[in-house]
Amino acid sequence: MNTTPAKTTNPDETAAAQDAATKDTETKDAPGTSSGAGDSATAPDDLPTQPEGDADGIADEDLEPDPFETARHGVGAGAAAVVSAALGVVALTGAWSGRVAAERETLVGQIKTSGGGSAAQQISEIYGDAWHTTALVNGIFAVLALLVGVVVLVRPAFGAPADRPQPAWVRAVALAGVALGVLGVLISAGMYFDLFASLPSAGTPAGG
Repeated sequence: MNTTPAKTTNPDETAAAQDAATKDTETKDAPGTSSGAGDSATAPDDLPTQPEGDADGIADEDLEPDPFETARHGVGAGAAAVVSAALGVVALTGAWSGRVAAERETLVGQIKTSGGGSAAQQISEIYGDAWHTTALVNGIFAVLALLVGVVVLVRPAFGAPADRPQPAWVRAVALAGVALGVLGVLISAGMYFDLFASLPSAGTPAGG
């Protein structure tokens, strides 16, 4: 009967194998962090930051101004400035309302002197009153031109401050209206008080 000798085991190799198995088990059971978790933890720091108050990431200076808003800016002041200049021109050239008022005064003077009257009275009633009425009407237009032009010029200094300065052409037209208004007031005052030309006088007839 053959007898097979028993295999002998090295105690050192057995202890080393048990230590390796124990380390593998501890490594598998130990909690760890995956690479995906690490990427997610650092992801917010890598994202570009957007400026506050701009959810779409578009800066305010990149936005183009609204052309309609730009066109509407200064429309009211511009219209008032043009009105001021127009009133100043009317004050210097005369208006149909002034001619109508002068013709009415002429008619009234003719009615008053139809029953008789001196030459000086006829001149005053028929010519003088019509002349003064024309000067008064022109003076009213001149005062209106002056007031409207001044309001347009001083308006930016009162009320809420505007986001844009007043256009230059508005100030230029308003200044023209003010200048025409002042000139119209001076001329109308001179006409009304007979400073430029006095009323005709009924003198002695030639050869009398």
